[in-house]
Amino acid sequence: MRYIAAYLLLQTGGNASPSAADIKKLLDVAGIETDEERLSKLISELEGKDINELIAEGSSKLASVPAGGAGAASAAAPAAGGAAAAEEKKEEKVEEKEESDDDMGFGLFD
Repeated sequence: MRYIAAYLLLQTGGNASPSAADIKKLLDVAGIETDEERLSKLISELEGKDINELIAEGSSKLASVPAGGAGAASAAAPAAGGAAAAEEKKEEKVEEKEESDDDMGFGLFD
């Protein structure tokens, strides 16, 4: 993913066809080690192709992927919030009890 991100960043910066050396230089500046094998594979896969067409093709493929798990995650969120609120109320009750025990039934100036 880092190689693709670097490729796109270089393209956005004005380099229409970034080379492996360009990507390696950018990643070195960022302090990221490069795997020469993966980098050369990416460059060979992208060679002669338009990145905008590849992104459009990938987006159309992702649009057909079902994403049914999102409803369950959003349904679980209110339950967690309710548990946190109940726990907070419990803590408030404990604090009130501690405060009333501190004075032991008499005031400082009684």
